[in-house]
Amino acid sequence: MPRATIADNMNAQDLKREVLSLSNKQRADFVQKYFKCGAGQYGEGDIFAGLSTSDVRKIASKYRGLTVTDIERALQEEVHEMRSVALVIMAAQYRLAPATNKKKYFDMYLGNTRYINNWDLVDISAPYIIGDYLLKKDRGILYTLAKSSSLWERRIAIISTFAFIKNGEAADTLNIAGLLLDDDQDLIHKAAGWMLREVGKRVNQKVLEQFLDEFAPSMPRTMLRYAIEKFPENKRKYYLSIKKATR
Repeated sequence: MPRATIADNMNAQDLKREVLSLSNKQRADFVQKYFKCGAGQYGEGDIFAGLSTSDVRKIASKYRGLTVTDIERALQEEVHEMRSVALVIMAAQYRLAPATNKKKYFDMYLGNTRYINNWDLVDISAPYIIGDYLLKKDRGILYTLAKSSSLWERRIAIISTFAFIKNGEAADTLNIAGLLLDDDQDLIHKAAGWMLREVGKRVNQKVLEQFLDEFAPSMPRTMLRYAIEKFPENKRKYYLSIKKATR
C-alpha cells in the first residue's frame, strides 16, 4: 500500500473528523473494558472510538506534518485514539527534529501528562521522547515523576528509562524501581518488573540479580514475576522462594 500523502492544510479538526469517521462501537465497547474505563478503575472516564492499532498508525502517517500547536490540540481531546495519534506523531517528529528543536516536544509532553492517561499512551511515547531527550542530560525530573500522586506520571518515570537501558545503562532504572517498591498500583508493578527484565536482558543479568538479592523479598509479587520472566527455571524458583519465605 502506498504511503499516505500529507496535505499542507491538515489540522487537528481534520484529524478528529477522520478518527471519528472510523468509529466502531462494538470494538469501542470491548477496548473500554480492556483498558479498565469503568467507575473506580484506572482508566475511568476514558472514551474510545474503537479504532484498531493499524488505523491509528495509518492516520498518524497521513497527518505526520501536523503543526506542534495542532498536535497539542489533538493530545488534549477526550477521544483516546486522538491522543494516541497525537503521541505517535509527536514521537515521529521528535525523532526527526534537529537537536536544537527537540526540547519543545519534551516540554509539551511534560505539560500535558494529564492527557497521557492510560498505559498504552505512556508506553508508545515516554521512552522515545522523555527518555531519549534525557540520555545526556540531568534526569532529576524522572525522580520527581516517580514520586507523583499520578499513576501515569509514575509509569512515565519508569518506562522512560527504557531509552537508557537500550543505551546500556541500568542505574536509573534500578533506582526508580526501588522508589516504586511500595507502590499500590499493579500497573506500576508490571512496568517496573518489565524494565527490570530488560536490564537483565539488554544490559547485564548479574546487575539485575544483585538488585533482586537485595529487594526480591520486599518486591510486589507481580513486579518480581515480570523481572525474572526470562530467567532459567531454577533461578525463577529461587527468587520466588525468597519472596514466599518472607510473606
